[in-house]
Formats: sequence, C-alpha cells, structure tokens
Amino acid sequence: MIVMKFGGSSVESGEALLRLTGIVKSQIEAMPVVVVSAMGNTTNRLIELSTEAQRGHSYFAWKQLKDLQEQHLTEAGKVISGKAWERLEASVRKHFRDLHLTMLEIADEGRELTPALHDEIVSYGERISSEIVASAIECAGVPSVHLDARQVILTDDRHTRATPLYWQTYARLRRAIPRLCPQGVVVMGGFIGGTERGVTTTLGRGGSDLTATLVGAGIAADEIQIWKDVDGMLTCDPRVCSAGFRLTSISYDEAAAMARAGAKILHPESVQPAIRQRIPIVLRNSRNPEIGGTRISAAAGPCANPVKSIACKQNLTVLEIRSRDAQSSASLVASLRQLCERQGTQAEFVGQTGEVVYFGVKSSDRFDDLHTELERCVEVRLRPNVAVISLIGSAPSARTLSALKDIREVAIASSGDGLALSLIVAQADLKRSVELLHREFFRQLDPAIFAAVHAETPVAVPGTQQPAAPVTREQRVRLLLTLPFSR
Repeated sequence: MIVMKFGGSSVESGEALLRLTGIVKSQIEAMPVVVVSAMGNTTNRLIELSTEAQRGHSYFAWKQLKDLQEQHLTEAGKVISGKAWERLEASVRKHFRDLHLTMLEIADEGRELTPALHDEIVSYGERISSEIVASAIECAGVPSVHLDARQVILTDDRHTRATPLYWQTYARLRRAIPRLCPQGVVVMGGFIGGTERGVTTTLGRGGSDLTATLVGAGIAADEIQIWKDVDGMLTCDPRVCSAGFRLTSISYDEAAAMARAGAKILHPESVQPAIRQRIPIVLRNSRNPEIGGTRISAAAGPCANPVKSIACKQNLTVLEIRSRDAQSSASLVASLRQLCERQGTQAEFVGQTGEVVYFGVKSSDRFDDLHTELERCVEVRLRPNVAVISLIGSAPSARTLSALKDIREVAIASSGDGLALSLIVAQADLKRSVELLHREFFRQLDPAIFAAVHAETPVAVPGTQQPAAPVTREQRVRLLLTLPFSR
C-alpha cells in the first residue's frame, strides 16, 4: 500500500482534479490511500470570513461564502457527473449552509470565535475537498470511499496546533483503512483531526503532510508520496534564486533540517512518523508527474558536494547574546524557548558560535518581556531586518565566508545538530548572498544526487560534454528580439 497526498494546488480546479485522478489511476495496483488539502486558498478565505463575521459583517460573510460555494461546485462539475454529482452537490450545499449558520451566530448573536470554533470552521476546507476528490476518482472509473479524518486522526485539545496521539491514531487507522480498501480507493482530508471526545482540531499550517505520514505509519505503507506543484526539493528557493537544481535523494535528517531552516516544501514535523517506521517519502510534481521527484529515506548515499541545499528565513529580528559561559548559554536558550511558548511566539532560529547565542523571531513579534531573561548576559545586540541563510550539509566556514566577502556584514552560527551552517545577513543582502553561495557550492554537481529542475534541461556532469538541446521556434524568436537593430 502507498499513501498519496495532494496539496491545495493539486485540487484547485477541474483541470487539477483530472490530473489527480490520472495519477491515482496510474498507481492503482499499489493500493493507494489518498490524502488531500483544501482547494486552493480555501483555508485563508475561511479564516478571513471568520474575522469579518466577528466584526459583525454578516452580509460580507454570506456573499463570500456564496462565491466560495460556487467555486467548489463549478470546478467539481467539470469532472463529476451523474449520481455521483447529485450526491456531492447535496453534500457541498449542506456544508455551506452549516457554515453560513455558524457565521450568523458569530456576527448577529455574538457567539465567541474560540480556537475550537476556529478549527471547526477551517476544517470544512478539507472535509469538502476530500468528498470532491472521492467523487472525481469514482467518475474516472475507479471505486472510491470517503473517510472522515476526524474519526481516525486523534489529537490532544490544543486547538489550531494540535498534537497527534500517535499510538491511538495508528490503532484506529489499522482498523479502519484495511476494512475500507476492498470498497475502493480511500480518500480523506489532511490537516484535521479530532479529540477523543469528538471535538474537531487542526494540526497547524502545512499539517496535511503530517496527516499523510501518520496514515503511512499507521498502515505500514511501502511509500508516502507528497504531490505538490514543484519538481521536488531544490538546492535553493526559486523565489530567491532561480538557478536551483532538484535533489533526487536526501536523508530524513537532511529533509528535517531543510524544513527547520525555512524550506516550505515540507511541514517541519511531518517526517517524524515516517522516520520512526523507516518509510520512504517521495516528493512529486502533480503538474509534471513524469519527473522522478525527490526521495527521502533513512540514508541518501554519499555526495561529492559538501552542500545539499540552501534554505532561508526572511524578515527576522535576531538577538545576538554573549553569555558568561557555555553552560549558561544552554540554560539561556531553554529559558528563551519557554518564554516564546508562553507568549505564543515561535523561535524561528537558534544558533551558537562559542559563547554567543543567536536567537531569531519574526520581526513583527515584541520583545517587552525578554529583559528579565537577559539580565545575566554580558552583552545583547539587536539585529533587526535580517535573514538567516542555512547551508544544509557540511559547508566549510572559510569557503563560505570567502564566497560572501563582498557582503558588508555576516554573522555565522552552527545548529546544534551539526546538519547546517547558518549565516545572518541583512534582509537587503539576502538575494545576492544566496546567489553567491549557490554559485560557489553548485558549480559542479554530483549527478547521483542532483538533476535539472526541468527534464528537458540536462545537468552538466563534470568532465563530460552534454549534447546541445534543440532550439525551439519560441526560443529563436526570443533570441531575435534580444539582438541589436542593424542600420
């Protein structure tokens, strides 16, 4: 059995749903269990609607809910027909009626928008999309069965960021899914769960990946596939530097380090269930299913390149704290983490160089209560408007700093796990810094680990001459347009 998780962009339209059903059908012999996110930006829109309802804007909430309902029905109607459509349309309209009543209770009757109610509202995104996907698979000629994830993904009651109750969840998954599989492809929503009392919870943003690995671990899957709109894990964020390559394989620890360092492709905690069960995770592109993607497993094999990937976190404020000694540094980091948790703030970065601790949070967060934790420190320096660049692998410090010799101010720190070397630079220098580092560490590539982002662009293997790709008519036109005019 395998688990196939599809993100929001993989279910956002009728065309995306057609691609999804084709991918599922192509692997039907592997007995897939399908986990899906909400369609497109549905979760964000539901959060916005809740906020407007809380302000008493009931008409706005009704109008936006109506638009959201029609969007779901329009896209679903492109691929679903017959009795499956009749059942689905009735169910979707009921879900939106229930949402409308909830919004009226908030806007007109003053019902408090508690974290529990927030989870109930945003859960509709995955509940509706999973029903749509199940119906789409059925209309593609493959039997399917819908499973409400809240019945099998058990969590604690920490709403908006619930923690799974792992062993209870695995037990429920082992009972439910093998019983349903003979009826067809099991489809369920990601991101959502429920307490033992049946109250709806959510796993936090990106939690659909965690759902997929929970399901995989629960049923002892042979493989967990995460289908997104990118070719796999890349050597750099394409929004920062467009010169990246695809990693064909990477270890669990390296993937987790990339996620902690800011790579958005995986939920930071999503690999943990797979690690415990030693289940490989494969990242694939639903828009480009012929690409092999990135395989994440216990060991990725040797690599000639010292750096596997460059990840970054932007718009941070970093506290540079010089402590009295190494022991007090460790105690200080623990105290600061606890303080952030009490304030509902997340530590975005923690690094250390000797007795200097670097502690980063979002620039929008406040520091009013930090002074009590910092009284015993020798020196504290505030670095506002910075970015943290992390080199995943074993980057030599001297070579790294040499590559950034033209960047005016760089601080260097190592992570506690030894998997990343981190650099603190001004936010304005982020793009240039990443480009310089990428040029330095990816001039030559180990072809066993790296591949081109696009299949038609071969990776240059050191010592070999690659054949020139044929020039298309579009490329010839672009070339002519860039030539200077002749007189």
